[in-house]
Amino acid sequence: MPKTMRAVEITKPGGPEVLAMSEQPVPQPAAGQILIEIAYAGVNRPDALQRAGAYAPPPSASPLPGLEAAGRVAAVGPDVSDWKVGDEVCALLPGGGYAEYAVTPAAHALPVPRGMGLKEAACLPETFFTVWTNVFERGGLKAGELFLVHGGSSGIGTTAIQLASTLGARVFTTAGSDEKCAVCKDLGAERAINYRDEDFVEIVRDAGGADLILDMVGGDYLPRNVRALADDGRLVQIAFLSGPKVELNFAQVMARRLTITGSTLRPQSDLAKARIASALREHVWPLIEAGRIAPVMDSAFPLADAAAAHARIESSGHVGKIVLKVR
Repeated sequence: MPKTMRAVEITKPGGPEVLAMSEQPVPQPAAGQILIEIAYAGVNRPDALQRAGAYAPPPSASPLPGLEAAGRVAAVGPDVSDWKVGDEVCALLPGGGYAEYAVTPAAHALPVPRGMGLKEAACLPETFFTVWTNVFERGGLKAGELFLVHGGSSGIGTTAIQLASTLGARVFTTAGSDEKCAVCKDLGAERAINYRDEDFVEIVRDAGGADLILDMVGGDYLPRNVRALADDGRLVQIAFLSGPKVELNFAQVMARRLTITGSTLRPQSDLAKARIASALREHVWPLIEAGRIAPVMDSAFPLADAAAAHARIESSGHVGKIVLKVR
């Protein structure tokens, strides 16, 4: 085992250019943790927020960016029995994924699905953990319900469309171009709305209203989402790309018995994340291994080009997931 590793660090808060290659000590797994020799690491918007100084890692986490990765188990800490050295895994990370090695609780790792490569597996943890817990556990989506997911061509969106449609929901989505809308329909969306040309509120209300909306836009989408909900509908907020503050008339929430909730994944307890991993292994991994669901890949960048990967995700030109090739 080497003592040092290549890694990407955030030199100061700022734009993509503040990401720089560095040499870091290889972390050591503590009790209940595994050390992963990383092949590919996922790139996600929370990484960009952390780089900009707007999303601090938990005190116990690595300051390096990177919340998901795939590779091989390089070492196991005390009290780990589920994994052994050499196992191929993909895992949710507390941080540190932009590096050759990272540690994570053993219960946050999942086996690489049969027939899938490490590049594709690196796209699974962050989005599938987020979608499963917010759409199906917090949001309570059921077969036959109308589900609206914003940002349908994003990593979250492409995952949510596939999971929801595969499990029997009617899926509507928004995207920023006709080309992106076509991708969303190919993934299982019944209706893909180009938000530059069409009013999603009108379209969804004409269809009877949404039973569940998953939103990462925020801002002026919040009151529009409320109008688009059916009576007894649920809105789950997972990000605020357009800001977290807006004026909202809560009389509609009361009169129509609406639920507004939300969550972020990273601050949740290790036990909560372990429970999500267990649910994914039981309910979702069989669908992936059967070929019914697959991550949508946008692009792969060398680890040293992490800045370019961040520029890509912040351009919103991507469709699906972006990864860093570490090895």
